[in-house]
Amino acid sequence: MNAPNGADADAAIVAIGRQILASQPFSRLVGIELDSAQRGRCVLSLPIRADLLQHHGFVHGGALSSLVDIALTYAGATALAVPVVTSEFKVNYLRPALGRRLVARAEAVHAGRNQAVCRCDLYALGDDGSERLCAVAQGTIVKLGEAPAARGEG
Repeated sequence: MNAPNGADADAAIVAIGRQILASQPFSRLVGIELDSAQRGRCVLSLPIRADLLQHHGFVHGGALSSLVDIALTYAGATALAVPVVTSEFKVNYLRPALGRRLVARAEAVHAGRNQAVCRCDLYALGDDGSERLCAVAQGTIVKLGEAPAARGEG
């Protein structure tokens, strides 16, 4: 059977990505949604709710970094086409996140055999539909290897 291509491949990537999000208790708790995905790229979003805000009324940095981490990982996973984990990432917060929804657009900048370097732009959507860049991030996503053999203590 031939692998799907084009729109069919993108739909398959989105379906698998949504299954993975649904299986993660933390992603469900926060409310992260996969809007679109294709090889090496994805768009995730998060509705802004009162329970995600910090004491100044902005979206908490932990919610922002969680969305960025997952977006980077999805971009890397779709580029590498293997199970992956985040090795590291860095976020630069540019301005407070305010509005009705956060949107993370991530892409793989480079993908090798075992890792992908990805970047992500995080926007806050205002009530009027305007977008404001709130954060930029870069991370390294690595192929999930075999678990090392358990070692006895002593």
